[in-house]
Amino acid sequence: MKILIVGGGQVGRNLALSLVSEGRHHVTLVEKREVVVRALRTALSGVQVLEGDGCDPALLREAGADGIDAVAAVTGDDEDNLVVALLCKREFRIARVAARVNNPKNSWLFTRRMGVDIAVDDAQIIARSLEADINLGAVVQLLRLREGRLMLVELTVAAESRAVGVPIHRLQLPGDSVLVAVIRAGGDIVIPAGDTVILAGDEVIAMTRQERAAALAACFESQAAPRG
Repeated sequence: MKILIVGGGQVGRNLALSLVSEGRHHVTLVEKREVVVRALRTALSGVQVLEGDGCDPALLREAGADGIDAVAAVTGDDEDNLVVALLCKREFRIARVAARVNNPKNSWLFTRRMGVDIAVDDAQIIARSLEADINLGAVVQLLRLREGRLMLVELTVAAESRAVGVPIHRLQLPGDSVLVAVIRAGGDIVIPAGDTVILAGDEVIAMTRQERAAALAACFESQAAPRG
């Protein structure tokens, strides 16, 4: 998979390291600060690092945007990230565009109309992760897709949850909802199948429509909780 990263700060650097370590991606990173570019070329073996402004269509073309599968705009400037997203989507027709939201007040701008398929709000993810640890069984939003209509969510299964000891095929999940991964208390990641049994302390990652989130949470609520 050919992936373009715009922004060579800590987020961009760590993302590039993660992707290239998988050994199945061709990663190009664009950064406009010369001193940072020099450091990245030393630190990121196997990553093509280009110096220039990711908001410049000519530079994006030089970076291979015409043949890129996915883009991550992760600079520290929301305006730059939106410009990159819009250019990549409309000028280069890139299928998957992710953009970092630095200021939560700007999150409403990061929509498909602006070229953003996946908006990543660092502050929101941290806040939601903290909420997940505090509110067992609560559905916590990780990512918004399709302008918020589709959500990647997480919930932690409480010991008294009605789902504990139950295989997934018996959970009666709401329509348009699917479990993507189950993270065990010890850190093991399970790709769920119909016969996967839910355990207390599991962190369940699911994809669901916004209007189905409450019904999804009900599948994991306490056995003592009233129905309806």
